Amino acid sequence: MRVEYREEACRTALNRVAGMPFRWTLNPYTGCAHRCTFCYVRAFERRADRPSDDRYGRSIRVKVNVAEVLRRELARASWQREEVVVGAATDPYQPAEGRFRLTRACLVELSAAWTPISIITRGPLVVRDLDVLLDASSRAGVDVAVSLPTLDERVWRTTEPGTAPPASRLEAVRRLAEAGIDVAVAVAPILPGLSDAPESLRSVVAAAREAGARSIWASVVHLRPGVREHFLAALERDWSDHVRRYEELFAGGAYLPGALARTLAAPARDAAASTRGAARPRHPRGQPPQLALLP
Repeated sequence: MRVEYREEACRTALNRVAGMPFRWTLNPYTGCAHRCTFCYVRAFERRADRPSDDRYGRSIRVKVNVAEVLRRELARASWQREEVVVGAATDPYQPAEGRFRLTRACLVELSAAWTPISIITRGPLVVRDLDVLLDASSRAGVDVAVSLPTLDERVWRTTEPGTAPPASRLEAVRRLAEAGIDVAVAVAPILPGLSDAPESLRSVVAAAREAGARSIWASVVHLRPGVREHFLAALERDWSDHVRRYEELFAGGAYLPGALARTLAAPARDAAASTRGAARPRHPRGQPPQLALLP
């Protein structure tokens, strides 16, 4: 698929969010070439009156000055060094990062400002930045969550068409873990009828543990407006025998009933709990010089 990259300046880098377990996010790009059929960001795009259908992921905004803007924001006296989540609305290690290196530049700034970092990605390119991650980990801390919902090749190819293969992501987990980075695997989203078989979920957990994942969590797909239409259209194309079931499952709204969602995620959750071993030691963290003398 041909992708257009639009190099544009941004006015802000850090985004304040509400209703989440974190308050700040950072996205060096807008749009994502991974084109996952279930991507929840499509709902945000629709609300912003931008394409959420097949056009999503064909045009990527590259925030060419994002690292410079971030440096100024982190230098403000009001900045409290709160955790910043990188990649909540677009993958920071999608193919564009190999060319533009904006995520790396932002990590350098966050590390220099003694700011805790959490990264969410499906991109094995994250291991390129091990040097920066280790430096940041020794300061305020870093954790990386690698999304890996399935090991099934057909499910992967049809639902995550622009992403790296599962084996490549597991290798990234292994390299991060061996380097001492706090790395988790997100078995997400679980797709009913496609990737929810207990033996399939257990195999993902086992592979993640073998690769060295410190923690594992799982969640079930949700289909908000903008996501729902695209996902069902892709399902009709690639898995037509499952369309009716999804229409029934999500007839009541964007989310499955809580009890059903917990049941679907249970095999992954139970497997993660049963394979939990001794935690890898975290990379030692320091303190910013100006705080070193505080009790």
